Amino acid sequence: MKLSRPSAKTLRRSLTALALVFALGGAALIAYPFVTDLWAGRIQTSLRADLSLSTSADTYRAGDVKIGKALTRLEIPAIDLDVVVVEGTTPAALRAGAGHYPKTALPGEQGNVAIAGHRTTYGRPFNRMDDLKPGDKIVLTTPIGKHTYEVTSRPWVVSPTDATPLTKYEEGGYFLTLTSCHPEGSAAYRIIVRAELIDSTDTVAQAAIRSRS
Repeated sequence: MKLSRPSAKTLRRSLTALALVFALGGAALIAYPFVTDLWAGRIQTSLRADLSLSTSADTYRAGDVKIGKALTRLEIPAIDLDVVVVEGTTPAALRAGAGHYPKTALPGEQGNVAIAGHRTTYGRPFNRMDDLKPGDKIVLTTPIGKHTYEVTSRPWVVSPTDATPLTKYEEGGYFLTLTSCHPEGSAAYRIIVRAELIDSTDTVAQAAIRSRS
């Protein structure tokens, strides 16, 4: 049985349709970061209002901040970062840009405060994370206090399944760990920054800082 060959007109139509598909796909890829930035910006506006409510202090003290709700404001002057961090690291929570690992310490508490953030989408709060260096300050402001951490080492990279940056730290210390995907636009690795508490408006944390000096 002899098969008929497609006509030149049919081939042109097919190629045109294929080109349109590729063009639309490319446009979507280009627009995606912009759209997610707009989304995160709207969420951040709402979160800043939530964090300023007087009633949130009681919720914070009770450790009852729900997933996706405002937990702390994070500021890093060295990289011009100012973002409200939510509780949780689920995909939905991280649409705000940055989220707190629920089973880690709260800002100002003993232990390791761990926060994850996006580098290329949803506001890109950790886009310049690899520029941080020892001595840079990181400020976490919560409904009940302000805590200043100091970066203690250059950023380093681990595999995405390596949880030691969250679980391995000096016992009795007050630490902060920031994590994000690495390299930019890829989830092949995780980039890590570690900082240590050097100042706080919380009396318990203040006493701990003085005891180390």
